[in-house]
Amino acid sequence: MNRFLASVALVLAAASFPAGGTTAETFIDARSYPTPAAGRERFLALETRLVRGFDEVCGDTFCEGEYHNLQSLRFRCSVNAADGGVEECVWTFTGSTAQVDGSSGRIIVDARSWACPVPLAARTPLPILLQALEQDDPLHVRLPGTTTNLYEGLTGCL
Repeated sequence: MNRFLASVALVLAAASFPAGGTTAETFIDARSYPTPAAGRERFLALETRLVRGFDEVCGDTFCEGEYHNLQSLRFRCSVNAADGGVEECVWTFTGSTAQVDGSSGRIIVDARSWACPVPLAARTPLPILLQALEQDDPLHVRLPGTTTNLYEGLTGCL
């Protein structure tokens, strides 16, 4: 009986993995779509434009509050590896405040981070999203299939 159970376990384990012992991923980083070489350059160029756009509006908007030194960390998207449909995009930020404690001389730091979901239409094709955001002002471009933009998404997050 033990030999039978061991055989069943081996068959089930082998059926769970394709040949070669690796599993196919359903979702991948957008930087790797359609190939790592092609996706990386285009996505990094987009991220550079987004950071530039954020830095231009930050001083008059998001950076007027308690965390006046907000910095963009990373813009990431996950896509369906088979068809390039975007599952989710998140833009992360960090900021801090610091003050001197007058009685002890210690510096009191409040450091925070934010993960801002991008308000995308379900299954937006990555090439269409990238094309829409490859403008001079990507923060204010209407996101495909929606009535909103990145800037409005950030106002609900930061």
